[in-house]
Amino acid sequence: MKDNNDIVHSSFWANLFKPSAQKQDNETTLSSFPAFATLGKKDINLISNIIHNRHYIAGEYIFCQGDPGIGLYILIDGEVEITYADEKGICLRFASFSKGDFFGELALVDGEKRNASAVAKTDVKLAVIFKPDLDEFIEKFPKIGIRIMQGISRIVTTRLRKLDEDFLQIQSKTLQMEDKYGS
Repeated sequence: MKDNNDIVHSSFWANLFKPSAQKQDNETTLSSFPAFATLGKKDINLISNIIHNRHYIAGEYIFCQGDPGIGLYILIDGEVEITYADEKGICLRFASFSKGDFFGELALVDGEKRNASAVAKTDVKLAVIFKPDLDEFIEKFPKIGIRIMQGISRIVTTRLRKLDEDFLQIQSKTLQMEDKYGS
């Protein structure tokens, strides 16, 4: 006979019957997420119904490069690394995220394949919004959905602008080095 210490908990069934405390946690998480900054308490309450909570252990893949992009991940606890493997198999660390960060937002916009992998660096707790759930939510509540998509668009454009700045800095340094040492 097994005692409770031998029980293996799976997150597979964890979201079927959410306790009210977990729903409140989801509402708090959503309230702090930039894409939902313009939403009121009532709207946050509605969208919290489509949040799925997931747990991953250190070293576990959350998603792999080439997988379908099916959701946005909000990091509640732990650390996640985003890695990219090129065609030669060289793996590069693309980004590192910790509590309060989020990743995978492009999946809610385009649903394309993942261009990188997400790996739990430590044990991780995530709140996930899956694209099919969000699409259905937007169909039911189009005005809220427009505000959510505007929020996600702001996030994507902010990250793109930062990427542009980083690229221009690298270009500038490369040109300076070429001038200094010759091409």
